Amino acid sequence: MTPDELYQQLIVEHDRAPHNCGPLPDATHTATIDNPLCGDVVTVRLVLAGDTIERIAFEGRGCALSRAAASMMTDRIAGSTIADATALADRFERFVAEPQDAPILDDDLGDLAAFRGVRAFRSRRTCATLAFHALAAALQRR
Repeated sequence: MTPDELYQQLIVEHDRAPHNCGPLPDATHTATIDNPLCGDVVTVRLVLAGDTIERIAFEGRGCALSRAAASMMTDRIAGSTIADATALADRFERFVAEPQDAPILDDDLGDLAAFRGVRAFRSRRTCATLAFHALAAALQRR
């Protein structure tokens, strides 16, 4: 697999112009997770209204994979219930852990399927899932 396949165009676009990136001053839940192996750090902030993630934003520094995954995750999670967000996080975690040549069976991943290239690079899986881990940590602080 070439680096071009790993950093698909969609990933590059989300890294260069991430969605929902910045502070969220009225956040009700916040968590910061880092990956000491590569230096990535992602902070996820969200506003919960009952059981719904009303708004979500992130701040992060690190590689294109961690920033793009955070951007795509926030796009998908905004407006979701906690249960739906948690289910998506679980599906994405399983997806990136699958063998490189495994077919993409979960159409519900949407743009997150662009991360199929990380399956070939075990050390990069954490980069792709870091924002989801921060989301889970923020939701535990209910």
